[in-house]
Amino acid sequence: MKVLIVDGANVVGSRPDGWWRDRPGAARRLHDRLVRRLAAGALADEVVLVLEGKARAGVPEGIDGGVRTVHAPGEGDDEIVAQARQAVAASGPGDEVLVVTADRALRARCAAAGAAVAGPSTVS
Repeated sequence: MKVLIVDGANVVGSRPDGWWRDRPGAARRLHDRLVRRLAAGALADEVVLVLEGKARAGVPEGIDGGVRTVHAPGEGDDEIVAQARQAVAASGPGDEVLVVTADRALRARCAAAGAAVAGPSTVS
């Protein structure tokens, strides 16, 4: 099983498309893109989108289109690391947990938790 955990703020921020004018809308567009790629079989078995701040208003918590959205109660990075730790703890032989972010400090924290890391182009 492959679990993909997406740093919503970082992935949205990697595209200079005016996302800062409508953070909830940018989160919704990312979610919809993940749903389409998941349906096409181009992503993992499980996709977790972590949203923080104003972006949380764009996608409700829960599972929609196969993508599980989690609202970070505080720092998004802390929630991403918690999700990575939980997924790694639940994984078995041959399973993979992949965190998508370009944030170097977050990448190091996730790798220390046992997850693989990749950049935003992984889900673009």
